[in-house]
Amino acid sequence: QVQLVESGGGLVQAGGSLRLSCAASRLFGGMKTMGWYRQAPGKQRDMVAVITSDGRTNYADSVKGRFTISKDNAKNTVTLQMNSLKPEDTAVYYCNAFTWMNVDYWGQGTQVTVTS
Repeated sequence: QVQLVESGGGLVQAGGSLRLSCAASRLFGGMKTMGWYRQAPGKQRDMVAVITSDGRTNYADSVKGRFTISKDNAKNTVTLQMNSLKPEDTAVYYCNAFTWMNVDYWGQGTQVTVTS
């Protein structure tokens, strides 16, 4: 079992920045990928950014150039730096861990609200 604890959400004006962090209870070596997903009211949960075990990254087109995902294997944390935030980035953001055994784990979610 893997526990994921997110932090760093909040309220920010458009153009501002937020930094989300996710702490995992197990070593990242057991994770095929770590990532961030988001879900706005009435919409499906979508991928925002993913980082692989060897550090390769993938971003949703809507956040490319504005968001950066990174991980610290020693601290078992994955971070999402969000810059130039837009109202359409408003959502609940979820940390995800996908293991080599093809099992998904999710955090409890953290609210990000961007006002215009």
